[in-house]
Amino acid sequence: MASGNMKDIKRRIRSVESTMQITKAMELVASSKLRRAKERVEQARPYFYALQETVARILRENRLSSAYTGGRTVKKSLFLVIAGDRGLAGGYNSGVLKLAAAEMEGKDAVVITIGKKAQEYFGKRDYTVLADYPGVAEHMTIADTHPITEDLLARYRAGEIDEICLCYTAFVSPMTQEPRMVRLLPVAPEEGSKSEKRAMAECDPSPEVVLNAIIPEYLCGTLYGAVVESYASEQSARRMAMESASDNANEMIEDLNLSYNRARQAAITQEITEIVAGSGAVGS
Repeated sequence: MASGNMKDIKRRIRSVESTMQITKAMELVASSKLRRAKERVEQARPYFYALQETVARILRENRLSSAYTGGRTVKKSLFLVIAGDRGLAGGYNSGVLKLAAAEMEGKDAVVITIGKKAQEYFGKRDYTVLADYPGVAEHMTIADTHPITEDLLARYRAGEIDEICLCYTAFVSPMTQEPRMVRLLPVAPEEGSKSEKRAMAECDPSPEVVLNAIIPEYLCGTLYGAVVESYASEQSARRMAMESASDNANEMIEDLNLSYNRARQAAITQEITEIVAGSGAVGS
């Protein structure tokens, strides 16, 4: 019995060690990808913030009558949802998908997904999915966002949708990722970033023309920034999840080794007892 138990424990130890090798490898890969993803985030943020501030400043300093500043009842909403392409990333995917589902509740909403997990989530549920973009986050450039934003603007200008919202995961730090929802259109002054007061800027030929020209770039920059933030968040969440899995596997191996040593000690004790009992019987 003890021998059979020892074999089972040894087999379990080998299985857990094999799993730990996989989680260690995935942790190293995620760490490597995270370094590159952080560089993309740091490069994208200044452009993203500059666009936000420019749009917010025009809206604060001028009373505008533009198709992009509202003025119509929101009947149909479009949600652009960014999730990951793979699992094993802790609560990364579930966090942003739950946020998107909660924001869409009670609305007549359609969806455009970026990432395989978002595609799977909304494809299996009662949502109208207009387009899917799986596997693009890792190598996306700002030029790749142009077809997406052109489609969004065409639908918005045609009156097919009255509101465009973006759900993504912000990369706060390697330990913290925060699911967020921002409204892209219509734009409003209170949604822009707040900064110190400056001299009013002159817009030539008019603030409306300048705003209408900036909005496509604003959408491209915001979408690109959200994609790189989400991708960095995914790699960070996966690294932490794999690190935790490796630590748990190591603890399990230690417990199994302890159980194996106890079983081995019990088997040796039983053998000694049987030998002593046998020698006593021969001697008598």
